[in-house]
Formats: sequence, structure tokens, C-alpha cells
Amino acid sequence: MAYTALYRAFRPKTFSEVVGQEHIKTTLKNQIKTGRVGHAYLLNGTRGTGKTSIAKILARAVNCENPKEGEPCNECEICKAILDSSLTDVVEMDAASNNSVEDIREIRNEVNFLPTRAKYRIYIIDEVHMLSTGAFNALLKTLEEPPEHVKFILATTEPQKLPATILSRCQRFDFKKISNEDISKRLKLVCEKSEVEINEEALSLIAILSEGAMRDALSILERCIQDGESSIDVDKIKDLVGIPKLAYVSNTIEAIIDNNIEKAIDEIDNIIKEGKDLTNFLWEMIRYTKDILVAKIGKKLEIYSNEEISKIKKIAEKTSKDRLLNIILKLSEMENKVKQSTQKTIIFQTGIINLCINEETKSLEERIKTLESKMQKGITNNTMPIQIQNKAPREISTTKENIKTQKEENKVIQTSNEQKTFEIDNQNEKKQTISTENLKSQEFWPNILQQLKSNGKVMIYANLLNSRAVELNDMTIGIEFQGGLNDFRKRLLEQNENKKEVEKLVSIACGKEMQIRYIDKPAKTVENKKSTQAKTIKENKTETDKESNINSLDDLANLGIDINYIDE
Repeated sequence: MAYTALYRAFRPKTFSEVVGQEHIKTTLKNQIKTGRVGHAYLLNGTRGTGKTSIAKILARAVNCENPKEGEPCNECEICKAILDSSLTDVVEMDAASNNSVEDIREIRNEVNFLPTRAKYRIYIIDEVHMLSTGAFNALLKTLEEPPEHVKFILATTEPQKLPATILSRCQRFDFKKISNEDISKRLKLVCEKSEVEINEEALSLIAILSEGAMRDALSILERCIQDGESSIDVDKIKDLVGIPKLAYVSNTIEAIIDNNIEKAIDEIDNIIKEGKDLTNFLWEMIRYTKDILVAKIGKKLEIYSNEEISKIKKIAEKTSKDRLLNIILKLSEMENKVKQSTQKTIIFQTGIINLCINEETKSLEERIKTLESKMQKGITNNTMPIQIQNKAPREISTTKENIKTQKEENKVIQTSNEQKTFEIDNQNEKKQTISTENLKSQEFWPNILQQLKSNGKVMIYANLLNSRAVELNDMTIGIEFQGGLNDFRKRLLEQNENKKEVEKLVSIACGKEMQIRYIDKPAKTVENKKSTQAKTIKENKTETDKESNINSLDDLANLGIDINYIDE
């Protein structure tokens, strides 16, 4: 006897055997019991949710010689003939391969003939959305007013592709994804009949992997059975499906949370060497991060061992809920890119590294906000700190008028790995910075930096903090880096999408299409400028000002940050 796949061997034969879809089963059974069966049905839903099974059961139920409470008996000659596909009155057609006008015309010719043995001639058209436009038009009249002895059952996964004229002529039933609990119960029954040992954890994993499709769940179970062993566990399922070990997933997520790029790269290399499916790995990462978030909230995790739960809680203590949500969103975006890309490995590797960098930049942004808050507090108290280096205070002006003047000047923030330098240029320097005719505002470049920050382009924003804009010609704006332009910063800013983002904002501000060019200004000029500025400031400050500003620098000095306020 030929082997039969599990999903065919255990296909439901009555409505009560169908897993889930209670709202559909109840309606169809009531129609059969009351004799109010429609002439055309449209069964819509994702794969493996029971559309074809319901269609076959309905075809038997309306033709059954001894129906019981709307169910087919499966014992009469008609039911048996339909079950073994020997009854010509029930026609199953795949619209994916029979989608021409000629195929529909053949149906139109056949509907005029009475059924040979059954009460109704039933046409089950699967994947009906694949019919051509001409085929749909040829079917319209027959579908709207078929002979009394003809019933149509259409099935599709994409109802949006069907013409409205077809949809309006059918009774539509939308199939829902089957719950994991219902899938687990059905799989347990199949395993009992197949004499296969399987634990609850393995059943739950198969149900989760099936994503609400009963047929997919049975296919996964069948793969696990075919190795000849009579028992199934979680490790066996993961090996067959290509899901990586939990340790790899856990270590990768922990590396992202710790901003440890080297550790993340090592874990990625291990996954690639083992040949694991990257889509499955990303799916596991999303699920694991979600479980960390669940543990962070305080909910119970059921499918993990005590040791694994302890590790999850340890990771949860290192981060916040917002960051976990952000990681989940970024991983989901990466999963879509990997599915669509032909360079899956490269997209995966760069995506994980970028995620580590993004999280690191987010931490940097929080530090900048804290520093700005402290600066604002110093301004409110009528004090203004200047350069702090090796805990040695310098002289500044503390008059209220000078403070307001300095606050109104352009602020350029120079960011490094451990230090931030705030520089405020005077009005004359800002006039040299922006000379574009279409721009009158002196806040041109700072406003663009603020827009980048507001739009979430934190990496671009952070690397442009120590820059200023100068007009090269009427079509080009130069971006000058007073602290120098290193290789890493240049590569990042020269990336096509990053450069276009800056050019877009510059063009909007200028009122016409503009281009940008990055200029690497020698560091020597900057150093000389700093010396001159520091000397000028020192000459104009009083001893009283010096004492006042020493006290206002305590918080910033503890941060180990050098701050320069520059007057020219």
C-alpha cells in the first residue's frame, strides 16, 4: 500500500473533527439541517486552516443519503464514492493550473447536465484568485444564477485579488489561524494513533512553528517521525527544522544588550558555520527577546528550564522595557530584509552589528541630554562654566548680559569617545558659515542637526556635532569639520542613504536642490584657534567671576568632560 502523508491520512471527515473554526462549522451545519444551502461559497483564510477539508465535508453533507445533525454519515454509497474520489458529480479543480477561459467554458457546458448519482453537482475551485480576468468574466453569469442542481465552493488565500463581482455573488467565510492549544491537542491525538512518544514541550514548539496552520504542524511532526525513532523531543525538532541552540540565541541577545560587538560577531560566525537557517534564527531571537520582556514585566515563563529562566532574568536586569521593545522592532525589520534579499548572510551580519551600534548611540544620546540639562541649570543660576581640564577651573564672565549673549550664539558640540566639547561661536563667525541667498536664518545648520536628531538619525547627528556649514557655490554646501574627519566618520557620512538624508534637509532649508561636500579642516588650525580664544577669555574675566564659576562646575567636572565657550 502506498504511503500517505499525515495531513492526508488524518484529514477531518466531519465538521466536528475540524480543528477550530467553530463559527464556520456551526453556520454550515445549521444551513444543512434547515435545507438553506447556498449556491456559491467563498472560503478564505491562510494556508492549512481547513478550507479544503470544509469544502470536501460540505460536498458530502449536501449529498449524503443519511445526514446526521448536518454531518455526513460517511457510510452511504455517495459519501464513500466522494471519499475515494470516484464520484464524477463532485469536481475538484486547481485554478492555479486551470485558469484559462476554456477551462471555465467547459464548466459552463457541464452545469446544464443533471448529476449522475448525487443530488447536487459540486464544483470545488481551489486557489480561485489565480483565474484570469477573462475566466472570471466567463464565470460571472453561471455563478450568479446556476441551475438548481449545481453548487460552487471557491477557496482562496488572497480574496483581495478577486473581482468585486465575484465576491458579491458568494457567501464568504473567513478562516482564522488555529490556536496553539488546539494544534497541540490534535498533534497529541495523531501521535497516540501513530504510537509515537512526544512530550508537551515538543508539542508546544511544533504548534508555535506552524504559525496557526494545522497542515504545517502535521508536516513538521511527520519529518520528526521518519527517522525511525519512536520518541520526539525539543532538541530533535530544532535540529530538523534548523533552529539554533538556545545558547546561541541567548548569547547574541546578551551581546546586543551589552553593546559587545566582538561577542555578537563570534556568535554570528558560529551560527553561519553550523549552516542554521538565518530566518529561523531571527525568529528565535525575536521570541527570546519577547520572553525577556515578559520576565521583565513579572509574568511566568513556562517552556524554559529553571536554569534558562535564571539566565533570562539576569539579562532582563541589565536593560529597560523600552530598549527590549526597540530590539524586537529592529529584529523584525531585519527579518523582512533577510527574507527579501539575495545576500542573506551580509544583511544578517551587518544588521546585528548595526543594532549593537544603534544601542550604543542611544546611550550616548542620553548622556548628551543629561549634559544639556545640567548646562541649562547652570544658565538658570546665572553662572556659565568654561573649560575644565584636570580639575583646574578657568576664568569666565558671569554677568547676566554676557550669559544671554552666549546662549543666543550658535552651539557646536564636539563628541568623542569619552569627552564632549561645547563651543559657542559669535555672530561674525555665523555670518561666514551661512551665506546662501535663500536663507536668512542664522540657525540654519543647528536646526538641521536638530531635525536629524528628532527624525531618529542619531548616528548622523552625533558625527556632525562638531561641524559647520559653509557655502562653496550656489549649488553646493560644504560641511567643515574643525576637529578633523577620521576614516570611520567619513565612511559613515558618505554612505548613500546618510548623505541623501542630509542633502534633503539642506535642500528644504535652502528652497532649492542642493548638494553637500564634506571638508576635512586641519586640526592645527583648530588648536591655534582654541589657544587664542582661551587667552582672550582670560583677559576679560575678573577674579570674582572666577570664584563664582568654580562652584557651578562641580557636576560637570565629576563627569570628566572638557567644555569650551569660544568668543571671537
